[in-house]
Amino acid sequence: MALSISAVVLLAIVVFLLIRKSGLKTGHAVICMLLGFYLASSSIAPTVSQFTTSVAGMIGNLKF
Repeated sequence: MALSISAVVLLAIVVFLLIRKSGLKTGHAVICMLLGFYLASSSIAPTVSQFTTSVAGMIGNLKF
């Protein structure tokens, strides 16, 4: 059975859990989101996208 989940949803869940359980402050989470927006519009964005696609592909190929 294959499970497909958006990276945005997965990261939002991780941030929510960090805020609730690990004491991540909301201001820090907002700054991280702003960094993501600025990073997406930078020249390094295609490299980051290719890296995350490669990592997702490697995880998808794992056999349990």
